[in-house]
Amino acid sequence: MMNILSIDLEDWYHILDHKATAHPDQWEKFEPRIERNVERLLNLFAEKKQQATWFCLGWMARKHPDIIKKISDSHHIACHSDLHKLIYLQSPARFREDTMRAKHELEKLTGKEINVYRAPGFSVTKETSWFFDVLLECGFKTDSSIFPAKRTHGGYVGFGNSKPCRIECQNGIIREFPMNTTKLLGKDIVFSGGGYFRALPYSFINNSFRNAEYVMTYFHPRDFDPGQPVISSLPLRRKFMSYTGLKSSEKKLRRLLEDYNFVDIPTAEAAINWEATPLIKI
Repeated sequence: MMNILSIDLEDWYHILDHKATAHPDQWEKFEPRIERNVERLLNLFAEKKQQATWFCLGWMARKHPDIIKKISDSHHIACHSDLHKLIYLQSPARFREDTMRAKHELEKLTGKEINVYRAPGFSVTKETSWFFDVLLECGFKTDSSIFPAKRTHGGYVGFGNSKPCRIECQNGIIREFPMNTTKLLGKDIVFSGGGYFRALPYSFINNSFRNAEYVMTYFHPRDFDPGQPVISSLPLRRKFMSYTGLKSSEKKLRRLLEDYNFVDIPTAEAAINWEATPLIKI
């Protein structure tokens, strides 16, 4: 059994694909809540002796460098893009520029090589197969962007694998830690982070963990902040997924960390015989 703990380091207003939160100049107008929310998670992880991989925005490194440094002191830092843009709305050249800017910012701040990536919104699709080639060009060795089911921001339907694997593309082979799925009412869903984690009862989450050989989590600091403002212009469904379960989510996470052991991505990588994992050609 392998359970990986990961955090997407974003503030409460980093809502994808919404006109009121789409641009960095808009972000400046919102109250930052990232410091208190990160502190809450760091304290909990230290108490439970759990290591995590934190996927960080390059923008966040420029805006809140002390937070990135503090996380880096005890956890693994990875890249979550620079300006939090959906992959399928970018050209390869634009994506390369954004990725290299974020990688440079994070490496400059932490003094460590940044070679693990996660796309905003898991927005890699069949139509963006160039994504993996560009990652390799930028010096990344490992990815965790595949969401092997349909979702609001695309998803890679038909990927056919929800466990660690290798992806072969034109520029070589990259290691992949996809999201894992389970069945709910006949549909493939991801239960281990975000709105799914907050909305689903703990009994369902616990049963799903118990029956899985591999789980990749994807939490956000805002997932545990019941005091965050509500973006009133969000559509009803997105509003539900953004704010449901906030009052009970920290208690649920605490229970999860008591019931299961987690590792960060480097620890998981070292434990896997990669030559024995599926090789998926795209």
